[in-house]
Amino acid sequence: MKVLLLSVTAGQGHHQTAMAISEELTKRGMQCETLDILKYIDPIICEVVSKSYLMSTKHLPIAYGSFYSLAERNEAKKEKLLSRLTSTAVSKRVAKYIEQSKPDVIICTHVFAAQVLTHVEKFNGLTIGIVTDFTIHPYWEETALDFYVIASELLMLHAEKKGIDAGKLLPIGIPIHEKFSGRIPKAEARKQLGIKDKITILVMSGSMGYGNIVQHIKRMDTVNLDFQILCVCGKNLRAKKNIYKIETTREIYAYGYVDNIDIMMDAADVIITKPGGLTVSEALAKRLPMILINPIPGQEVRNTEFLLNNAGAMKMSKTCPADICLYQILINDRRRAILEDIMGYIGKPHAARELGDFLVSYGKNKPS
Repeated sequence: MKVLLLSVTAGQGHHQTAMAISEELTKRGMQCETLDILKYIDPIICEVVSKSYLMSTKHLPIAYGSFYSLAERNEAKKEKLLSRLTSTAVSKRVAKYIEQSKPDVIICTHVFAAQVLTHVEKFNGLTIGIVTDFTIHPYWEETALDFYVIASELLMLHAEKKGIDAGKLLPIGIPIHEKFSGRIPKAEARKQLGIKDKITILVMSGSMGYGNIVQHIKRMDTVNLDFQILCVCGKNLRAKKNIYKIETTREIYAYGYVDNIDIMMDAADVIITKPGGLTVSEALAKRLPMILINPIPGQEVRNTEFLLNNAGAMKMSKTCPADICLYQILINDRRRAILEDIMGYIGKPHAARELGDFLVSYGKNKPS
């Protein structure tokens, strides 16, 4: 079976999902290929779109959130028309690539990729869309794929209200790397990281290092409890340098971009993080209690709502800042136990594997 994964460069989540799926399916002997459709059409456009997305979410979050809300309410009619016209134009180029590649299955990890595929007329194979947040983004209702992978069965009604038939829904979870599906003892994880075996707080701010990490750490340092902090700054090297300038009463370890988040999660007792779909899915898989910070208006606010409404996380705010939130979760053993239990119910650590099982079953049962 040959699988083509279509994605778009806008943040890291969509690409990471495609990588997780590709790795799982390759292990099963399937031939996988990943195509960033914007980069394929025009690398310059791809770069502009990627930077525009990052700029709008980081520097113009209110405007981004307002547009997202309009799209959810189906009021951004001009933008939706433009999106349809753009996806139709792009689909002609992508159709040629598909015709040459001849995949049996196409998986879209971004809604624009799904829109483009919807306008490809000659492909008769299986089509699957991956919704990479704990909500149903705007524009998915304008796609026509065979199946849609969603983060949880708790989103079934939401998807149906968007007009997606229940028979097309696969509530198996957002596909994440297999390394997040298991856990090692905290003491062993801390040994691998070269840190002390004590209560550990993992602080993350997304791949681009959003948020005022220094301010949060200063507040946490005032808490009169014994713990250490691991801080992942992503590509924000300035934040990493500033952290080491802080005079603190406890051990703080600052990192840039890392590839062992799974080990850091195993070492941690609590994670303080932005509520991106992939990071949330990974923390849920590890049953690592979350304190959510700095959600981007739009999908990350929806992720936060989902988790809070289902008792799966705590949220930091101006009136409940880092020190208060952290103190409450650390001294409340019952609250942490409830969080871990709920996370075990919501989490889908084997989503990539279940998608692989689905494709294998489909391959055996598809009409000849």
